[in-house]
Amino acid sequence: MQKISRNACGFTLMELFTVMGVVAIIFGIAYPVFISIMERARKTQAKNDLTQIVTAVNAYYTEYGKYPLVAAADTTYGPVATPNADLLYTLRAVPLGANLADATNPRKIVFIQPHDSKVSNPARAGIDSATGAWYDPWGLPYRVAIDGTYDNQIANPYTASTGAGTSPLNIGVISWSAGKDGKAPDNGGTQTFSDSDDVISWQ
Repeated sequence: MQKISRNACGFTLMELFTVMGVVAIIFGIAYPVFISIMERARKTQAKNDLTQIVTAVNAYYTEYGKYPLVAAADTTYGPVATPNADLLYTLRAVPLGANLADATNPRKIVFIQPHDSKVSNPARAGIDSATGAWYDPWGLPYRVAIDGTYDNQIANPYTASTGAGTSPLNIGVISWSAGKDGKAPDNGGTQTFSDSDDVISWQ
């Protein structure tokens, strides 16, 4: 009778630790790269959103001969005191807020069509269906400053000669995002643009 020899197959403990070590090294290298790519994608999305906002406000001006403002003064939408929802209701032709009964957009022209946020509390990368405000990819409302005095000047949110242009800016509307750290010049962030992670429309 012939004996059948069976060779045991499997990983030794040392081989298993080696494989786990290689996987950990690959993960350690790939994860920061992945995070960096995601952050660049968020900044690109924010820049595109800001361009849409500025374009929509300028289109409103072309259509109505004025900016979508209630007060005749330079106005910044986005901070808690003046949420950007009123501006967005007007630009989206939604009869709520400042545009109640189509007060600020009587022709019901849709100047911008941002999508609704897929998440809530806080909303990110879209319109919050509860408040009507438009949030950036990091969950903070976009800021929009409009020249309500019609002198073609808006105060630069960043101090002069800090990488974001001079002050005042000779433009009718600007928009910006506070970026990943959530800090903008109006909420405790740096006023030196080059030291911030903010995204702006005028560069």
